[in-house]
Amino acid sequence: MATQQNGRARRPSITDVAKRAGVSVGTVSNVLNRPDQVTPATRERVQAAIEEMSFVRNASARQLRAGTIRTVGAIVLDIANPFFTEVARGIEDRLAPDEYTLMLSSSDEDPEREARYLRLYEEHGVQGVLVTPSQGSLDVILAMRDRGVGVVLLDATSEVEDVSSVGVDDVRGGQLAVEHLLALGHERLAFVNGPDTIRQCVDRRAGVVAALVAAGRDPQDVLTEVAVGSLNADAGEQAMNEILAMDADRRPTATFCVNDLTALGALRALRRAEVPVPASMAVVGYDDVAIAPMLTVPLTSVHQPTHTLGWTAADLLLREAAAGDGAEHQRVLFQPELVVRASTVGY
Repeated sequence: MATQQNGRARRPSITDVAKRAGVSVGTVSNVLNRPDQVTPATRERVQAAIEEMSFVRNASARQLRAGTIRTVGAIVLDIANPFFTEVARGIEDRLAPDEYTLMLSSSDEDPEREARYLRLYEEHGVQGVLVTPSQGSLDVILAMRDRGVGVVLLDATSEVEDVSSVGVDDVRGGQLAVEHLLALGHERLAFVNGPDTIRQCVDRRAGVVAALVAAGRDPQDVLTEVAVGSLNADAGEQAMNEILAMDADRRPTATFCVNDLTALGALRALRRAEVPVPASMAVVGYDDVAIAPMLTVPLTSVHQPTHTLGWTAADLLLREAAAGDGAEHQRVLFQPELVVRASTVGY
């Protein structure tokens, strides 16, 4: 039974239960936590009051008083991106058995926003943070680490000896995409890329160039690069419209997009322009998110082990926390795979 406060129902407290049962708050606490220290008759009276009032203990308040709340913070570039949603599920699945709570935020590729969330996490007393860095500098993250907060870089490669990281070989991923398109006979390629402040964009471009050079092609002759400011579908659509506006004799016949969201936008632009895929324009994405095979034209994409990525990063963080100062730091680098679908080879 809820009690009233300012005309509104509120959750009954342990004090309310004590009054109903005619015992002290300490006795109710003993019934909840040390029932063997309470006589059977008193225990039954308190349990009856708990049931009558539908009392539910406030576990978070209890843990806060005891200093036992266990929380991990994670900051990704954009939680609206299905790639990071799947990564977050991997993090949760690893944290849950050890009864850790996940706090999740998006930096929106903004280093100031990232720093603000890191500060808030530290103020909330998180046991560790998983961070997809929004820029090259790790100064704020390293300062947090130096104050005793565990840090693992997520979807990144650490160049700092005592900071662990879990990422994917994005250079190889870019190579896989371009090697596939060259093998299909495409002579003019477009690459829809994101900001050069994002490490994944830089690495995937390096893979594109490496594949072209290895095949004996001059990137300046073969490649049209269109940079977008955000890694979302609208940016991908705009980029594809720019490609379609090129003269027919210069227009690429295949486009590699830096992630699946930009590829979705590119496919949308092609559909609206009534350009057949892949007959007149092949499209490759990157991430292989869950919806990639479900599209009207299933998307060829470079697959990343998203769930495993998140699970492994969280596992590293927990193991390092358990080991303390003697923790062994690791750099885990997964290899991507190309998943070929209709957007490049047809049905």
